[in-house]
Amino acid sequence: MKSKQSWSALLTFTLIGALLASCSGEGTSGGSKGAQPQSEGKKADGNVSEKKPDVASEPAEIVFYSNNGDPVESFDYKFGNSLRKKFPNYTIKYIMKGQGTNLPDLLAAGTRFDIFFQTIGNFENFAFGSDIQYDMTELIATRGVNLSRFEPTIIDAVKQASGGKLYALPITTTNLVLYYNKTIFDKFGVAYPKDGMTWDEVNELAKKLSRNDGGTQYIGYTHSPNHSIRMNQLSLGTTDLKTDTPTINTDERWKKLFQTTFLDPVQEPSAQEALKKANKIPDANDFVKTKNVAMFGYMSHLVQTWEEQFKGLDWDFVSLPTFKEMPGVGSQSYPSYFGITKMAKNKEAAMEVLKYMASDEFQTELARKGLIPVLKDQAVLQQLGKESPFKDKNWKSVFHNKFAPIPALSPIEAELAGIYTSYATKAQIGTLDLNTALRQAEEDAKKKIAEYKQRK
Repeated sequence: MKSKQSWSALLTFTLIGALLASCSGEGTSGGSKGAQPQSEGKKADGNVSEKKPDVASEPAEIVFYSNNGDPVESFDYKFGNSLRKKFPNYTIKYIMKGQGTNLPDLLAAGTRFDIFFQTIGNFENFAFGSDIQYDMTELIATRGVNLSRFEPTIIDAVKQASGGKLYALPITTTNLVLYYNKTIFDKFGVAYPKDGMTWDEVNELAKKLSRNDGGTQYIGYTHSPNHSIRMNQLSLGTTDLKTDTPTINTDERWKKLFQTTFLDPVQEPSAQEALKKANKIPDANDFVKTKNVAMFGYMSHLVQTWEEQFKGLDWDFVSLPTFKEMPGVGSQSYPSYFGITKMAKNKEAAMEVLKYMASDEFQTELARKGLIPVLKDQAVLQQLGKESPFKDKNWKSVFHNKFAPIPALSPIEAELAGIYTSYATKAQIGTLDLNTALRQAEEDAKKKIAEYKQRK
């Protein structure tokens, strides 16, 4: 008995000593130098701090790539400059999509990039299609990233698309808002739109502002059809994943969406004539440069992408109009995912970069520039637009509506949404009636799904 008691006491002292040792020597970047993980605790930014080697102190090269078309200046403004400041021992590079740097070009040449980023749906389409995705679940745990801090629907969408794996972390997001040109409203004596308007109210405004005046054709409302579909307020996915069949001609809500947000805004005869003549829907160029569009439904981050162009426009924005039977429900969130690739040279260093990009510090910095953070923290969210060149604009409109739920998405969501967009556009221009457009979109979507199954 005495022998057992002595052994028990010795074991107790040993455990106490080990625990005391594990509580000392914590580094500034979330871990103790050279120690194996022993314990964890919450850091001030909400991430979990583990006893891990300080990988940030070792030299590393981290190469980012996206085929979203962002120029180098945009990457540096949003991400690169801050990352180089935070990680002076890292070489942060960015490869921009262009001639010879499209994704197939890089893969054929064996060009390494460590972090691939793209928007929801596009990330899955390109990463999975090229087999560059890497499950970061273990790295996220060992580097102490606290997923409970994220807006939950965004994390759920990441997992849903990959069977519960974490091939990426969301770093920024956006939603749809309604931009408007004050000059056109003033010209025709129409009151500006307000937060909380319904589609019926905005479509009435669109009719009043769609007119030919002095040889200039004004359009009351336009939008980006692709984003109106992919971020739709009714949370419609392109596919019934249980049956692998398109939903566009079987779910009546698609017809409601297209009628209300595509067709009704262009009922004024001069607007219909202008769309048919141009054989296209007016876009961001018409709103910002040509300046003949009164209202434009688009993503809230457009002002960062086209900062100089917006400086030449008297504009503001309000919340996206809502369906009257769904008050307060805006568009879906449209996050940008950042995922470590299979080819990444130093995956722990890449994870350390992503961990910082998800921190309160970095997310607050993004918010102040006008980019919607992916965290739930109201203190972070309230910083939106504070340092934007357009800080006097109606930034609260971005959060006026709640996000619509993100539906379960097909691995080829981007391709199917492209088909739906094509036919919805034809219906809006008037080259097809709505029922025919829905039927033909369904037929093309079935073919695309069959092709995908054959590729698998």
